[in-house]
Amino acid sequence: MQEAQQAFAHDEVPIGAVVAHKGRIIARAHNLVETLCDATAHAEMQAITAATNFIGGKYLPDCTLYVTVEPCPMCAAAMYWAQLGTLVYGATDEKRGYSLIAPKVLHPKTPVLSGILENECSVLMKQFFQKKREHK
Repeated sequence: MQEAQQAFAHDEVPIGAVVAHKGRIIARAHNLVETLCDATAHAEMQAITAATNFIGGKYLPDCTLYVTVEPCPMCAAAMYWAQLGTLVYGATDEKRGYSLIAPKVLHPKTPVLSGILENECSVLMKQFFQKKREHK
């Protein structure tokens, strides 16, 4: 949530992610799409890159990625290629989430836990987009 709040403060879509390895946080990230002018700079992509750099390898089988909103298909595919151990997310993305668009994109052995702090994650997203609509 802290990473998502940082994104919100910088006028980025408020999604935050952390990667834990054996119970220790090894990477923290939030959306940087606007900041970097890069459509691929999602929180999950940033977190995966930071975690693989920390570990010194391209695979994350002993890691859990926690993210405030359900990953998009791009991020879920990156988790597949990184051989992510576990995915945990808060709010479901009913428009662009991987489970709607590409439900089989995650590795079949990657356990998924959803609905963690779902209300808090959802409220932050709604506040962000409400603010955007008010300023148009």
